[in-house]
Amino acid sequence: MVRAMKIAFVVNDVQTEEATYTTTRLAVSAIHRGHKAYAFGVADFSYTREGAIHAHARTVRSSKYKTLEKHLAELQDEGNQPESICLDEMDVLMLRNDPSADAIERPWAQTVGILFGQLIASGGVLVVNDPEHLAHAINKTYFQHFPEEVRPRTCISRNVDELKEFIEQEHGKAIIKPLQGSGGKNVFLVGQDEKANLNQMLEAVLRDGYCVAQEYLPAAVEGDVRLFVMNGKPLANNGKIAAFRRVNQSGDARSNMHTGGKSESAAITDKMLGIVEIVRPKLV
Repeated sequence: MVRAMKIAFVVNDVQTEEATYTTTRLAVSAIHRGHKAYAFGVADFSYTREGAIHAHARTVRSSKYKTLEKHLAELQDEGNQPESICLDEMDVLMLRNDPSADAIERPWAQTVGILFGQLIASGGVLVVNDPEHLAHAINKTYFQHFPEEVRPRTCISRNVDELKEFIEQEHGKAIIKPLQGSGGKNVFLVGQDEKANLNQMLEAVLRDGYCVAQEYLPAAVEGDVRLFVMNGKPLANNGKIAAFRRVNQSGDARSNMHTGGKSESAAITDKMLGIVEIVRPKLV
């Protein structure tokens, strides 16, 4: 029998969480397995005079939820007041906040999860992902540490002429996006039809910092496959690998869930598993 654990989820803000977020599914799955799940935002940490780390966190009463929406509604209910919990008493702390979401309006919040996560990990609590290494993955420069064979040709710059030159070298077709960002925000597909608006596109991306320009991968029209890997190995259940394909039938070049992408079952190929082998050392 599995011992019941106390699991704390760090998010940007509990009130801005959505049922479609992976964090919500993780929390509900933990609850259904008999564990206790807490959720709190990056503004809810406290370091006490005794040297303990607390958080003003919310939890839920039920042990079973028919839908993710019902769980989230209870968690976010105004009558569900936060309680102070000692994070040193948690079995697991999961850092699920998105630093890029706080980059503009709350820049102070970007590294809070990592910094407090380091303190909590030093006390013996399992922190996922490891905050020491998570600090290196705070923006898209992280991908440039992977072997060239698994990443597209890339230019990262704030120089408009350099970015335009890269796009021209890619035969006028490329993807541009912010260095720090997620959810498909300010991601543009540049082609011949969009050339007249290229300056406006670059201006929108550069407004928030550096711009990433990348080669366009034609296979992107079929969506992308998200394959879940833990400690360098694909997660599997009863012989089936945990993965799904994100597709967008609206004609949008982005397959992000935030932009209308939907999940479908994915057929796992030897090529996909080969990519896992290539990136395994870096992930571990």
